[in-house]
Amino acid sequence: MRRLLVLVLLPMLLCGVARAASPAAAEVAEFSRQAMARHCVPTGPGLAVLVARGDELLFRGACGLADVASGAPLTPDHVFRVASVTKQFTAAGVLKLVDEGRLSLDDPLSKYLPAFPDAGGITVGMLLNHTAGVRNAAIMPAADAGTQGMVDAIGNAGVDFPPGQGYRYSNAGYVLAGAVIERVTGMAWDAYLHQAFFAPLGMTRTRGGHDVGVGDRTGEVTGHVIQQGAWSHARQMDMRLPHAAGALVSTLDDLWAWNRALHAGTVLSAQSHGAMATPRGKAADGNYGYGIAVGTLRGSRVFRHNGGISGASAYLAYLPEHDLTVAVLSNADALQPEVVRNGYLANLLAAHAIGKPYPSRDAIHVDPESLRQYEGVYRTDAATARVLRVVEGRLTSQRIPGGQPVALEPVARDAFALEAAFSRMVFERDAAGAVVAMQFLSDDEAQPERIERSDEPLPSVRQEVRVPVEALQRIAGEYVYRSMTLVVSVDDGTPRVRFNNQQQPIELVPQSPSLFSLKVVDATLEFTPDGDIARKAILRMGPAVNEYVRREQ
Repeated sequence: MRRLLVLVLLPMLLCGVARAASPAAAEVAEFSRQAMARHCVPTGPGLAVLVARGDELLFRGACGLADVASGAPLTPDHVFRVASVTKQFTAAGVLKLVDEGRLSLDDPLSKYLPAFPDAGGITVGMLLNHTAGVRNAAIMPAADAGTQGMVDAIGNAGVDFPPGQGYRYSNAGYVLAGAVIERVTGMAWDAYLHQAFFAPLGMTRTRGGHDVGVGDRTGEVTGHVIQQGAWSHARQMDMRLPHAAGALVSTLDDLWAWNRALHAGTVLSAQSHGAMATPRGKAADGNYGYGIAVGTLRGSRVFRHNGGISGASAYLAYLPEHDLTVAVLSNADALQPEVVRNGYLANLLAAHAIGKPYPSRDAIHVDPESLRQYEGVYRTDAATARVLRVVEGRLTSQRIPGGQPVALEPVARDAFALEAAFSRMVFERDAAGAVVAMQFLSDDEAQPERIERSDEPLPSVRQEVRVPVEALQRIAGEYVYRSMTLVVSVDDGTPRVRFNNQQQPIELVPQSPSLFSLKVVDATLEFTPDGDIARKAILRMGPAVNEYVRREQ
């Protein structure tokens, strides 16, 4: 009886899956134009979007501004920083060398970087699928941001796990992969990619990037960040730091040409392409092959990669069954990051283009008191759960440990959609009408996960202490622990911390003038001494305690 409503609701919520015929090009173009416009602020940084079926262009457009300061409009021809989408090109570069017999994925890293610590246990393939265990901490000393300086600092940072024994996304692993390319070819990693791919494929505007900012000599679109509640130009960045993990720039058209060539077999052998798109071993935990994340979208296989860096966000997807390319680029790293970097807009457009659109999510009104009946801890297993609570009149969901609260939009009785995402929750009631469980539909796919509501009380909410901006200024600055850094900023009166070359800063919640919790991570930062310019920042995360020391200017 208690599942009756769920059985009635699920077919209604999934009704969009039934449509199979791909819509006409004009229909895709109009849908894409409207969807892009809904997520664009005309007076802010913009979006550039491309949808193509095979060699047929379905939609190509842009909205917003290329430079907020000057008011110059963004166009689909602009050159964007593509951040971690770079990894796809780096992985393909390594695999091309494999095809040419110049290296093997099973080669130990010691063959190319003999001085790297414990390199004999790391294989080249492990670098490409994030199973090498090298720590994702690749901020280098300012005096040497060249490849060797990067390699040395990564080696000094330690490891997260023994090679091959785990999976953790690692920019550092791709810096090492770039170093391998350089050692094998005798060329800079991006120069090799130009020779191997960009020039032969006519990708004339794809290249290694230089500094982010205004008047950049490469002609790239201006990057933007939020500072003091307003858009400003992204800070200058030495683009040798992201290296082969994230330093390329490109355009919509070049990314389309790349998808067509890579997945049509023009770039790599069938064996190497198959390996690139096949997660194996521990990498299967992240559904990650070699430079390609593998998943499903409305029942169809999808190859994708996202990217985010100071001043830019990117997303590139390819659906092989439909020969469909979707690319979304932005000249901001804080423009609704879930819309670009997390793939919301790209997935929305792809689903419509293959004739399996996501169902309508028109919100209905539910008063805050009625929302409280859904509050509780929904336990997945002993270690993880979803906490639902009403915050400022809206029901929110937070994965614990470490998740960020996400607003839920009511779309039917006992049914909610995650804001700027496709996942949904449909709640079950017992015979007395009490909420006892949820059916969680990840990405709105047809196989829901049933999660029971536990008897646990709601976890207490950390109480924020108000600290004057003048008092917060004492903690602003850069702190160093071994080869790792954290940068604390108080640009708009809100303290934030950015670790290493992390794409997005994390907001700090004051517990006292010296103690702060991290908003989206179960961790704290304590600054010492009290009442003076902070000289140390002590990071406590689980059992780990790391002491960062202020870097004097």
